[in-house]
Amino acid sequence: MFWKFDLHMSSQLEALLEKDDVTLTELMEEEDVLQECKAQNRRLLVFLSQDTCMQELLHLITTEPPAGLEETRRFKHPNIACELLTSDVGVINDKLGGEKPLLDTLYSFLEQPPPLNPLLASFFSKTIGNLITRKTEQVISFLRGKEGFLGLVLNHINTSAMMDLLLRLISCVEPAPLRQDTLNWLNEEQLAQRLIELIHPGKDEEKQSNASQTVCDIIRLSRDQANQLQENSEADPLLAVLESQECVGQLLDNMFVGERTESCIICGTQILLTLLEIRRPGWVFYSRILKKVDGMLDACVQGHERCVNSSILQAIQPHLTHYHQLLLDPPRVNLHTHANTHLQHTHILYSLTYHSASPGPTLPLPSVPPDISTHNTLVTHLFQDCRLVQRILEAWEENDKMQAEGGMRRGYMGHLTRIANTVVCNMEKGPVHSQISSLITELLEDCKGRWETFVDQALTEINRKNTVDLVSHNLRSSSEDDDRQSPFPKELSLQQTFSDYQIQQITANFVDQFGFNDDEFSEHSDNINYAGIYTHTLWCVCLHVQAKTAAFEACTKEKIQSFDDNEEEDIWEEREINYTTHTKSRTRYTNTHTFTHLD
Repeated sequence: MFWKFDLHMSSQLEALLEKDDVTLTELMEEEDVLQECKAQNRRLLVFLSQDTCMQELLHLITTEPPAGLEETRRFKHPNIACELLTSDVGVINDKLGGEKPLLDTLYSFLEQPPPLNPLLASFFSKTIGNLITRKTEQVISFLRGKEGFLGLVLNHINTSAMMDLLLRLISCVEPAPLRQDTLNWLNEEQLAQRLIELIHPGKDEEKQSNASQTVCDIIRLSRDQANQLQENSEADPLLAVLESQECVGQLLDNMFVGERTESCIICGTQILLTLLEIRRPGWVFYSRILKKVDGMLDACVQGHERCVNSSILQAIQPHLTHYHQLLLDPPRVNLHTHANTHLQHTHILYSLTYHSASPGPTLPLPSVPPDISTHNTLVTHLFQDCRLVQRILEAWEENDKMQAEGGMRRGYMGHLTRIANTVVCNMEKGPVHSQISSLITELLEDCKGRWETFVDQALTEINRKNTVDLVSHNLRSSSEDDDRQSPFPKELSLQQTFSDYQIQQITANFVDQFGFNDDEFSEHSDNINYAGIYTHTLWCVCLHVQAKTAAFEACTKEKIQSFDDNEEEDIWEEREINYTTHTKSRTRYTNTHTFTHLD
């Protein structure tokens, strides 16, 4: 066998390791160096764990390669070096995580001036992240002993790899007591406050965006881990600071006090939306039930929900006027950011409105007039100032015109249909139906006539199409099946019936030809002859199996001959074989049984 006789090709890597003057560069040129390292090749690991080799590997992932090399080969060795250092081999982890000089070499990457090379930064983050997971105590102790570590990381936060490093420090430290100590250390270093300071109009946009994303991830990770811990466990200090009124107030001041920039407002709003999220524990089952009460939808949530910290709402309250003003007059930089800003502002106002209507701490919003059931200023604003009815009609007619010219249907027509149905529904039985009816009555005669025609014709027709089932569940009667013209010739009807049976689809032809009466399937009959159906089906299966068995035995008896050692006939002699007679007899035999069964 292949392994028994050792026929495999000897690896070139082994030949290189036999040399006394082999270099790390020579080994890294071999294609199977990573595979052999992960397979824990003893000789290779002994070579790689030498101090000089480890220093050279770290130098490759922390130093910019020469610019004169081709781009395809420039980062080849740094990439291989990173893969070797993070191959999750115990010998390399112990060596790298247990010796301070090696950690100092790795740490020196953070001391470089910004901006960092993004690819080298990813190599560094991956290497130190692996050490945080595998050699947690040693690496955390080393980082805590480095003064200014957090400042260096935040100085390079415009590189996304630094975000990953911070998140690993928060989420990948085990056991729980060590994780809590790490969180306390990060809180003492004021990580949360320093991240909020980076979201400022005077900072680089990339740095603001990454700082905002880091804060959002910290909030979500901390809340998820808090849901998994026991009730008597110590609270997460970073989450407590981020949810505090002082921290939220500082964020809002950075956004609205002094110079305002698009990036700062968007990044800050993303953090506020994350703080206002309702995070439910994964082990609790929740269901949202929509109850229709007097024509209005009331959302009721079953189960426990994590209430929003009241300090968040109290910090947002003084800045509501700023968000309202931004909706009226947003800063215009370009179309994309303008639309994104509007969307973020809408989300934040929706979240605030939701929490004001939910149990628990609420945000004091303007009170609702007592005569809301008869008159609503917002409804008047929608129908008169925003011209809701006219804009529905214009959008619908524009779509019809485009389709009539051979164009495609507008993508928002589904939303437009829902809006129109909501108007009609509230006009008929909503809480302000009389106000809506009077507003529509006040429309111009032409517009009012177009609206009535639209509701009676176009809207009714589209609603009918939307409620049609994709698959009809109505069963055809035998008389209807008789009237249908079969798509198969009469001489093929029996074969089609048998094929229908084989694929287990009981078609109308099958029911007719096998003689089931309409009475057996009457909607008014409670007694269906299941025993008769089962007997007929079992009989069909038996006949089919018998026919197949007989045909197979006949074929084998005809073709299989006993071999006689004394026979002088050459068994390999080529002969002409004729299957025509047997095929016809077998077909005739099968059809005979089929006709017998059908009779």
